Amino acid sequence: MSAAVERRSLAQWLTHLERLHPREIELGLARIRAVYAAMGRPRPAPVVITVAGTNGKGSSVAFLEAVLIAAGRRVGSYTSPHLWRYNERVRLDGEPVDDAALCAAFERVERARGAVSLSYFEFGTLAALDLLACAGLEVAVLEVGLGGRLDAVNVLDPDIALITSIDLDHQDWLGPDRDHIGREKAGISRATQPLVCADPNPPAGLLQHGLGTPRWCADSDFRMARREDGRWDFRSATLCWCDLPAPALKGAHQYGNAAGALAALAQLPPVLQPERDAVVRGLQTARLAGRLDHRPGAITQVFDVAHNPAGAQSLAIHLATLPTIGTRRTVLGILGDKDAGAMIDALIPQTDVWYLTDLPGPRGGSAEALATQLRALHPDATILLPGDPERALAQALADALPGDRVVVTGSFLTVALAAPAPL
Repeated sequence: MSAAVERRSLAQWLTHLERLHPREIELGLARIRAVYAAMGRPRPAPVVITVAGTNGKGSSVAFLEAVLIAAGRRVGSYTSPHLWRYNERVRLDGEPVDDAALCAAFERVERARGAVSLSYFEFGTLAALDLLACAGLEVAVLEVGLGGRLDAVNVLDPDIALITSIDLDHQDWLGPDRDHIGREKAGISRATQPLVCADPNPPAGLLQHGLGTPRWCADSDFRMARREDGRWDFRSATLCWCDLPAPALKGAHQYGNAAGALAALAQLPPVLQPERDAVVRGLQTARLAGRLDHRPGAITQVFDVAHNPAGAQSLAIHLATLPTIGTRRTVLGILGDKDAGAMIDALIPQTDVWYLTDLPGPRGGSAEALATQLRALHPDATILLPGDPERALAQALADALPGDRVVVTGSFLTVALAAPAPL
């Protein structure tokens, strides 16, 4: 690779990243470590919080980010995947970086990689670390893409590791059960640094991996107590933030995500720890597109990126709390490597009419395959196959009457393609 790098637009860079490596997913740190060293090992901030888990990672990052911004801290974050624009993956004080900054970071990675082949995610992770390192941050919050131990984000040693819920997903890469998956997630922890686990029932594999690591575990080292009016208390042996407002992100599960985020913030150096007022403002201002996003109106619309059985179950629990006098319509598209049967089973009690969709790409699932699984579980189901998610949502809204509910879910891709405008 010559010192000169071709100038490309962001769209051209992303096409280049997609074609650079033969596999979409290839876990391992050897390639990224080599290029990270060639780049001078840029550290994105003096304090780094890494977040892993099956569900709740994006929400936890949103809470961490919002509280730190409310506290007046300079914070950057790296998350994945994005919904509409790649820029969403790298944020500075809550705002996505612009195309020019991303392109410049991609150029620096390209110069450093030489002949090393990087996956789409590895390349993007290095660009994000480089971008954040140039931003003069106090705290960086990094979301793991897949697993933990062998994920590209784990090239960096975090000062605080936060692990959210552990459930079944990506078993082909992470192992067949919660024990194996928990062990992989715990791989982001370091022996002398704090590990916060927000899962109240952590698998043994996670805890065994973390032996020797200072741990804070939900329901033992810190507790969340929710009141009937939605307000709640966070308590630990050394800290009490009481009478907190309900999290801005919807769903009962967000209390656990918020508590995990607060437990991680409690591990910050004293000079960076937020005061109660910042905690309150952060809980009230946290935003995250595609998580139980509601569009109110005569026809209620709910968009949620639930993409595994645990996520679908959380969505179903939330939907059960929404009074619906009309027909409950679900637009569903699921990637082909997911446990679609378990997801469908969770949503059956909350669905009267199904709009099943195809998803594009090598991992994309088909509407016909979903229909086969749905009929096996619910032979009398009313099923429509409109094609892609955009057409499915359009048909569901055209069919709906005032008082009906339309839910769009099953994948980030389903939500992004059905609702191309920001929610």
